[in-house]
Amino acid sequence: MISLINVCKKYDDLEILKNFSISFEESKITCLFGPSGVGKTTIANIAANLIPVDEGNVTGFEKAVYSYVFQEPRLLRWYNVYENIDFVLRDVYDDKKRVNIINSYIDLVELSGYENYKPDALSGGMCQRVSLARAFAYPSNFLILDEPFKGLDAKLKNEMVTLFKKLWAESKRTVLFITHDVDEAATLSNCIYVINNRPVEIIKKINVSNKDDAKKILLSV
Repeated sequence: MISLINVCKKYDDLEILKNFSISFEESKITCLFGPSGVGKTTIANIAANLIPVDEGNVTGFEKAVYSYVFQEPRLLRWYNVYENIDFVLRDVYDDKKRVNIINSYIDLVELSGYENYKPDALSGGMCQRVSLARAFAYPSNFLILDEPFKGLDAKLKNEMVTLFKKLWAESKRTVLFITHDVDEAATLSNCIYVINNRPVEIIKKINVSNKDDAKKILLSV
């Protein structure tokens, strides 16, 4: 479990976090739900040990291995689908094992037959599928999703949410999921922290047992 304990963080005179505490439970999907610019990505970056805190403690990150899925797929345009996944695995697995893992995840995200396509030849949704495959193929135990479905139309978003649930079911990693979309938060999360204000405050914690109930609570906050 990764925990932020009484953490403080400022950017110049802008106070983002003040005595802020939160924990991300192992093998669960924890959602940070709040408006754009409130500090969700800052919290994620602190949990990933990418930025230092001014005060307070961060525990549990020492044993964490991270992978990411961002709003944009962030694929290497000069590499094809297979090579984009292979790129992050070259120093991790031997050739034979790597081939099996890559092909397995390409199949899981339903891109078999597109292995040799470069990103410019793929739709936006297909590129995000590659991004998901790459993140899950890497042997991480902590996955950060920073609004990965933002900008997708409703049909494609539903497809991507279903795909993510399938991938997560294969290897239940600890997930920090950032969104301000009610449906995404209620559908994917085991626990939702509703955050707002500056410095950031946890307005509500929702342990999700029923998606519809969680949606009602989120819409009422």
